[in-house]
Amino acid sequence: MTQTAQAPTAQKTNETPLTPESSPSQADAAVKDTDIVLEMRDVSYSYTKGGKQVLKNISHSFSAGKVHAITGPSGAGKTTLLSLISGLTTPTHGAVLYRGKDLASQDRYRYRSHDIGVIFQSFNLLPSLTVSENIILSMDASGKKFDRPKKEVAQELLDQVHLPPEYANERILHLSGGEQQRVAIARAIGYEPDVIIADEPTGNLDMTTQNDIMGIFRSLAHDENRCVIIVTHSPQVAEASDDVFALAPLQRVAQRTAKRRVRRTATKN
Repeated sequence: MTQTAQAPTAQKTNETPLTPESSPSQADAAVKDTDIVLEMRDVSYSYTKGGKQVLKNISHSFSAGKVHAITGPSGAGKTTLLSLISGLTTPTHGAVLYRGKDLASQDRYRYRSHDIGVIFQSFNLLPSLTVSENIILSMDASGKKFDRPKKEVAQELLDQVHLPPEYANERILHLSGGEQQRVAIARAIGYEPDVIIADEPTGNLDMTTQNDIMGIFRSLAHDENRCVIIVTHSPQVAEASDDVFALAPLQRVAQRTAKRRVRRTATKN
């Protein structure tokens, strides 16, 4: 995707405005800050040094216990943003922080295999393996130790994503798109990552399945205190999320800025 920029963040809240008497104490603020898992600070990105910017001056934080939706039209930079927060690439300006530390200075392979779980738009499941084998493979790659047999953990994960236990031995090619999506979620959460990142997880699903998948994501965030980040074109997915971060193409932002300048000049004259 090319030519992207930041639009204002739309945050959902049911809270009443704080008065001076009800303002949080410094201790409360400190506790609130600890909920931030991922943060982008003034992030810009260009594919080549000195080349056209794809993202410009993006700042946003992602907290535990919430479902965050990243929205925007094609060309707004959603895929590039995903690459940055997934640790696949580093910003040309600014920083992406995980638990307050710059990802660029951390072991990004460990971060990707241990701390985040990614659900790809095309699932990226291995068709030659069974459902259980696909899930266990990611558990092996994480390097984490488990106090129970991994097959037993995989069975519990299937129940968590609303698949019956007999699916454990099914080949991926025998599954529908919605069933493969559920397996992809189970694989991503098998090693209990802090952050779950999903790229258009409901794009090809019917509304009933989409609602069920969103129910799984909301449970992971609200019941298990995970940080869930979803890239989506779906208004329904955005509406079901706790926080919406909208991206807009740089060219469109530049056009709006130019129009404002013209209006200010006309007013002065």
